[in-house]
Amino acid sequence: QLQASGGGLVQAGGSLRLSCAASERTFSSYSMGWFRQTPGKERDFVATISRSGGTTYYADSVKDRFTVSRDNAKNTVYLQMNSLKPEDTAVYYCAARTYYSGSNVRAGAFEYWGQGTLVTVSS
Repeated sequence: QLQASGGGLVQAGGSLRLSCAASERTFSSYSMGWFRQTPGKERDFVATISRSGGTTYYADSVKDRFTVSRDNAKNTVYLQMNSLKPEDTAVYYCAARTYYSGSNVRAGAFEYWGQGTLVTVSS
């Protein structure tokens, strides 16, 4: 089970950190991803991190602004979001799968999902 938190309202240029806590004791066996979705649109890839945390991959739209990390001792993955823009407004979801891939980052490639957390960036 995945539980995302940390969303909220922030002004453009501000920062937020999202967290996703897993109840699974084998958390380190899963690579993790972050996605986001706005009403009427598909769920878009944001970032993914390997099981050890040593490899990450980002969508071009968030590269150099967002950082994904994980703490396997705490069964938690994070998404640090800096220099936020109004177009970053979305419901953010964390997801897990049993393998890592930086080339296959479709939502359908992830097996497990948490509930979303809303991020609103005001201009």
